[in-house]
Amino acid sequence: MTTLTIMPANVTVEVAAGTNLLQAILDAGQALVTKCGGKASCGGCHIFLTGGRKGISKMTPEENAKLDTIVGIGSKSRLACQMTILGTEPVTVELLGALSG
Repeated sequence: MTTLTIMPANVTVEVAAGTNLLQAILDAGQALVTKCGGKASCGGCHIFLTGGRKGISKMTPEENAKLDTIVGIGSKSRLACQMTILGTEPVTVELLGALSG
């Protein structure tokens, strides 16, 4: 188990290693848009990974390609549907207001 903190709501939950980040966010009661069923094709689950980079899976080529098409991405941008919690360290993410809920 590892700690996942979801900002800006400041919600903290315990998450099992191997859990998909999008599912963990939804299970924590937080709203996040997803239209593609986790296939990295809609970009609706774009979040900022603000802490615990080593605690989540590496970026896939599909995720990287989709992020290249999204306006407003930065060095902390990831797609929640493509991330798996590794359980090696606490993770903090920030949901983006325009895309979440």
